Amino acid sequence: MMNKKVQYADWGLVDYKQAWEQQEEIFNQIVALKIENRTKGLDQQTSNVLVFCEHPHVYTLGKSGLPENLLLDERGLEEKQASYYKINRGGDITYHGPGQIVGYPILDLDNFFTDIHLYLRTLEEAVILTLKDYGIQAGRYPGYTGVWLDADNDKARKICAMGVRCSRWVTMHGFAFNVNTDLDYFKNIVPCGIDDKDVTSMKRELGYEPDQQEVKLKLREHLATLFEMEIVL
Repeated sequence: MMNKKVQYADWGLVDYKQAWEQQEEIFNQIVALKIENRTKGLDQQTSNVLVFCEHPHVYTLGKSGLPENLLLDERGLEEKQASYYKINRGGDITYHGPGQIVGYPILDLDNFFTDIHLYLRTLEEAVILTLKDYGIQAGRYPGYTGVWLDADNDKARKICAMGVRCSRWVTMHGFAFNVNTDLDYFKNIVPCGIDDKDVTSMKRELGYEPDQQEVKLKLREHLATLFEMEIVL
């Protein structure tokens, strides 16, 4: 029995390590229930959670990332008041900070569809549709995950990075969508291991600061529609 209900949580501005630990706890509970179902022949319903939050300045390096893509040493991190973590998602290095919508869908894909590539493309599509609501035309860059502007020419720039973990079809980690983000922090890394492409934000593209809460609501609505979720507040 598929459970399309998704508990929505806005964690606000939260320390990255704290959010990571909370994600792991939810993720592990869902995985444990799936293992129990399989080993005992049970049919207990698994849950789904969609988390939106922001983080204080932090750089995170995925499993396939290169440490040298962080261009700061410990002193440089201190000066920028930024922390740094090696984590268990896919992808290379990225930055999280205030003004960014970080999304952590912790979903049992058995409740939706068991296709990790479709999962990533669906996350991308929700961001693309949100940007369209503001008159920003965005799309995909062949060979890369995430959401891009002008991906078909030399002005290509990334507005949303993605990196996920999936085990037993349960997902964690997710996406980082630059809304009102301080883009200067990206100068201290090779974003996602790509050294010849720019990074942008909604604020930069629009020339004003969009309302962060409004963007969240539009994004949540597009995610709910695309995944056929029933959002529970």
